[in-house]
Amino acid sequence: MPKAFPLEFRRDVVAVARRHEAPMSRIAKDFGISEGCLHRWVKRAEIEDGEREGLTLAEEAEIRALRKRNKLLEQENEVLRRAAIYLGQGLNPK
Repeated sequence: MPKAFPLEFRRDVVAVARRHEAPMSRIAKDFGISEGCLHRWVKRAEIEDGEREGLTLAEEAEIRALRKRNKLLEQENEVLRRAAIYLGQGLNPK
């Protein structure tokens, strides 16, 4: 698992990269991160700032929460369906 960098560090690195004072590869090397990591951070910052299309972190969190809620509701529905079948069989004498 890659090590997590503090949010303030990420902001500083992205700010330097956005000034375009040096190539991304040089900035990444100077800050001790991979170039791919830097590109992801810059892309995420552009999405958060509305400069690029994509889901913000808040939107992604909301989607995760909605999917989790949907799964729970589907499980509850299945339990109720099975209970209705079970109870329905008990009400109809054969």
